[in-house]
Amino acid sequence: MAAVSLAKIAARSAYYAAYHAAEALIIERTGKVAKSHSGVRSEFSRLLKDTPNIEKELLKFIGQAYKYKEVSDYGVGQGVVISHKEAIEAINDATRFIELMSGLLGISEG
Repeated sequence: MAAVSLAKIAARSAYYAAYHAAEALIIERTGKVAKSHSGVRSEFSRLLKDTPNIEKELLKFIGQAYKYKEVSDYGVGQGVVISHKEAIEAINDATRFIELMSGLLGISEG
């Protein structure tokens, strides 16, 4: 999507990929489903805030990337225009985020 000038949609999709990975971790660790995007973000932060050896900036991705959902869905929020560069960065960060969640969940590649 990022390659064909759909930066807004690509960034939104990157957010949702990370969101669902965080949701999986929450369900695995608590047995509960968060009821909202803010609920996922807050529960996710609570669960991992003291986890050692995790890049803290990566943990912040889901909260920071929520703006892509807002912009894509509603055309509001910070940075109403999402650049190609921002979309690529969101995709890369989401990929790293998902890899982290997979590791925490004990999911191996392959």
